[in-house]
Amino acid sequence: MINYILIDTGPLIALFDRDDNYHDRIKKFIKEGRYKFITTLSVITEVEHMLDFNVNVQIDFLEWIMKEGVVLQEIQQKDISRIIELTKKYRDRLMDFADATLVIAAERTGIKKIISIDSDFDIYRLPGKAKIENVFAQ
Repeated sequence: MINYILIDTGPLIALFDRDDNYHDRIKKFIKEGRYKFITTLSVITEVEHMLDFNVNVQIDFLEWIMKEGVVLQEIQQKDISRIIELTKKYRDRLMDFADATLVIAAERTGIKKIISIDSDFDIYRLPGKAKIENVFAQ
């Protein structure tokens, strides 16, 4: 049985940036092979932007995606109203667009686990006040 998990921007940057403080931990975590990763195009966009220090690293990341290192969960135009709701709800945390898309991905797929370097997902809740568990919490 495949265990699916959401993955945020930070771990993906760390995986492909050898100078990142989390690089070794993330690499080890991913190599354990316990999970199949799900993310959104918004997260991919953030990662590509943050990896702009080296085009070869950006290409390596995109090639990894092509090999299904991560599976993309589609966000559609109709989801914008939910993104607005989430942004208003968490305005004191300044929820960014990519985080909102991951919450929507969690709602749509039923996946309640994420790998993230940020503590934001300790605050965000799914319908019924269900928590998204960060399995990579420090």
